[in-house]
Amino acid sequence: MPPPISPTEAGFSPWPRVTVLAAMVASAALARLIPHPPNFTPVGAMALFGGACLTDRRLALLLPLAALFLSDLFLGLHILIPVVYGSFALNVLLGRWLRSRRTVANTAVVALLGSVQFFVVTNFACWWLWYPQTAEGFAGCYVAAIPFFQNTLLGDAVFVTALFGTLAVAERGFPVLREPAPTAVAS
Repeated sequence: MPPPISPTEAGFSPWPRVTVLAAMVASAALARLIPHPPNFTPVGAMALFGGACLTDRRLALLLPLAALFLSDLFLGLHILIPVVYGSFALNVLLGRWLRSRRTVANTAVVALLGSVQFFVVTNFACWWLWYPQTAEGFAGCYVAAIPFFQNTLLGDAVFVTALFGTLAVAERGFPVLREPAPTAVAS
């Protein structure tokens, strides 16, 4: 039995897809520069989208991370950058899990999980840095963050829908943007 034909040998080029995905991530990052309510941003959605849609694991992390960093250069850097970027990396991992399980329901659940983990991780850092190291300080930090969490949930929902929905429409109209089905490996 001859070895399976790789997508490249069959005429598939990943570059049209990668180019479109990069443009979509860059557009989402630019949306951070438009005035918006606090925490109503595409950050979580960019990470999930990159993790779920980019084949190369390194690119899945680096492309959205670079877009985040470039937009942060315009918005300003702050002491929580390492925590925010760590949370961002966790969202990329959630996107990697979603990669082979992408349905509307799974995407919604993963977007919710990404919002929750961002809330928990970043507010833990806020508590550690700026609140009393007591149960009251801990509770006060998380209670004060609830309005921001509502915006995070809404922002992630809107931007996840926009990114994944736009890609689905683009893939239908332009088959060259579709990822090829994995080929079976001969045993």
